[in-house]
Amino acid sequence: MVVTCSGFCSIILNIMSFKVKGRVVDILPLQTGSSSRGEWKKLDFVLEVPDDQFPKKICFTLFNDKTEMIKEADKNREVEVSFSLEGREYNGKWYHNVNAFRIDRMEKGAGASDQTVPPPYNEDDYMPVKDGENDDLPF
Repeated sequence: MVVTCSGFCSIILNIMSFKVKGRVVDILPLQTGSSSRGEWKKLDFVLEVPDDQFPKKICFTLFNDKTEMIKEADKNREVEVSFSLEGREYNGKWYHNVNAFRIDRMEKGAGASDQTVPPPYNEDDYMPVKDGENDDLPF
């Protein structure tokens, strides 16, 4: 992380990325909307990850063109998800997103993956913030 200050502080973060393997247990309905920056799409899916005695479930988010990376046919399939973490403050509370940017489907028995190459990153990959509108929801 690099912090520079001149009158006000700005923070430049190196994007940290993580990977986890698990089974897709749920794909939630596609959400759409519009803001001052245009139309947006959001799709959440849940991955079950083995963890000693009790498996853990993690909800990942895909935005805009990345929503095409997972299909209903991927339910119950073993995948490896590459993701980044994002946090933000809203009205004194902190909220986080677990943003998936790559999904590799695991082959049964072969150990090789059928790689889904994500589209290039662009500024529209994050849900837009509504300017001047008081929204009770932090996201």
